[in-house]
Amino acid sequence: MGKLRQLCHWVAGQGKKIDVSEFVPLPHPLRQWADVLPWTRFVDAVEESFAGRFPKQHAGGQEPLPIRVLLALELLKAELKCSDEQICARLRTDFAVMYACGIEQVEVNRSQPHFVLPESLCQFRGQIDEALMAQLVAIQAADAIDAGLVSPEHLVVDTFPSEQGSQRVTDATTLYKAKKKSSKSSNT
Repeated sequence: MGKLRQLCHWVAGQGKKIDVSEFVPLPHPLRQWADVLPWTRFVDAVEESFAGRFPKQHAGGQEPLPIRVLLALELLKAELKCSDEQICARLRTDFAVMYACGIEQVEVNRSQPHFVLPESLCQFRGQIDEALMAQLVAIQAADAIDAGLVSPEHLVVDTFPSEQGSQRVTDATTLYKAKKKSSKSSNT
C-alpha cells in the first residue's frame, strides 16, 4: 500500500482505555450504517487489489493504518459530505465515527491532534481505481441481496451523482417507466 506516514500513536497511547461501542447508542445512524456493511469482504477486496498493484515496501517505522479505518473514512466522507480535514478531525473526537471505522478501544492521549492525517486519506483515495470501486459496489449489492434487504429484480445501481430533486433521466427511471408501460399493455 505504499509508504503511508501518519500519526497513529493512539493505538499505543498512554491514557485510560475507552470502549468505543459503549458510547455509541444502538439506534445511532452511523452505528447502524457500520453494522450492515460487509467490512471483512471490503477489506479483503482492497488488500487483494492493492497487493497486485502496490507491492509492500515496508522498511521500518510505523505500521500503516488499517485498511478498514481508511476505507470507512473515505465512505463516511462522502456520506457526511465532509472534507478530508473535517472527517479526520471527527475521527479524533466523535465516538460514532470511531465505531464506524472499526476502532474498538482508544487510549486517551491529549497531545495527539489527529488519528489520521488528511494527506494519508488523500493518498489512499488515489489508490482506489474503477475496478476496485466496481468490486466494492458488487460486494455490497450481493450482501444486501443475501440479507434479503433488496430483491435482484429491483436492484439498479446508479453511480452518477446528481442533486436531489433534479430532473435528470436515469437508467432506473427509464427501467421503471418501461416496466410500467409493459404492465399497462399486458393488462389491456
